[in-house]
Amino acid sequence: MAKGYWIAHVDVTDPEGYKGYLAANAVAFAKFGARFLVRAGRGEVRSGVLRARHVVLEFEDYATALACYDSPEYRRAMAIRYAASLCDVVVVEGYDGPQPG
Repeated sequence: MAKGYWIAHVDVTDPEGYKGYLAANAVAFAKFGARFLVRAGRGEVRSGVLRARHVVLEFEDYATALACYDSPEYRRAMAIRYAASLCDVVVVEGYDGPQPG
């Protein structure tokens, strides 16, 4: 079964406030078994325009990724995020089909 993912691109506008978001999102992420694959490491935009911080979270499946985003726990965290950052998030289903040779 294909995994589910959140891909987020973030500009932090209030670093102190964003710390509150990080603490709050941990509750939802633990509940839904999220696993960080990318968490604001070094990056270089090679095409297009993106925000400064990049995050990729992995979930057991697409339904779980959606459930986490829609959960009351994450909604509480999101209210903090809105006040401390500009953020684009997409929830996507992974691919588990054939790969190039």
